[in-house]
Amino acid sequence: MKISVETLVNAPIEKVWSAYTTPEDIKQWNAASDDWHTTESTVDLREGGEFSSRMEAKDGSVGFDFAGTYTKVVPHQLIEYSFGERSCMVEFLSDANAVTVRVTFDAENDNSVEQQRDGWQAILNNFAKHVETHH
Repeated sequence: MKISVETLVNAPIEKVWSAYTTPEDIKQWNAASDDWHTTESTVDLREGGEFSSRMEAKDGSVGFDFAGTYTKVVPHQLIEYSFGERSCMVEFLSDANAVTVRVTFDAENDNSVEQQRDGWQAILNNFAKHVETHH
């Protein structure tokens, strides 16, 4: 089963793309709630390149690595990657003044579809806020 989330970012595609693919930016926006943060991020943005983000609860109680391999990269348009047995597609749909970022990913079995959708949507909302505030 696939789940899709999206957000509208009021910024030019160059800024949106950069914020989505730059480790220093990723550490600023990659969290689903205020009690989590991303402490480390690496990006090798090319087909076959790998990425990793270390996500942790701010109280230090729990954390995990979200990592995978890029399978397709079309600058300013599309990023596809695999993570474990799952895959994800990130589309960047731009017009003159804004970019719709749509993320479609394979659902997992441990959490409900609603929890997964809400979590990924919250991260995407943080991304839009970060770009519009800091770029």
